[in-house]
Amino acid sequence: MSHERTVILWCQKADNDLKNAHHEVEHKDPALDTVCFHAQQAAEKYLKVFLVHSKKEIPRTHIILRLIKECIAVDPVFSELIDADIDTLTDYAVDIRYADEFFIPDVDEARNAIRKAEIVRELVLLKINNG
Repeated sequence: MSHERTVILWCQKADNDLKNAHHEVEHKDPALDTVCFHAQQAAEKYLKVFLVHSKKEIPRTHIILRLIKECIAVDPVFSELIDADIDTLTDYAVDIRYADEFFIPDVDEARNAIRKAEIVRELVLLKINNG
């Protein structure tokens, strides 16, 4: 598979996660933990899109801070994501899904998670489309 095709597929997967988060948060009785999970997954995949685009190895991790640091090594502008507390999305990757850590966010927190994923999306698309 070509490098460009891989980037496109990663973007599609990330877009689908973000789309699911948006649709669910607007539902009459939203599953807010699922919204946050999809927001985390979208942000994770967008960061991996940038790494694939930059021809870097993609670490097998859900830890957003680690992915941000990998992106910073390529382009220091990604430090903006640390300032925006994007790394807090990591909490929704695993912890939220297990009984000993069950946590159901409220709608404001879910919408904030979506906003954070959108910040990542905007930066990554800017970088991969404009160099």
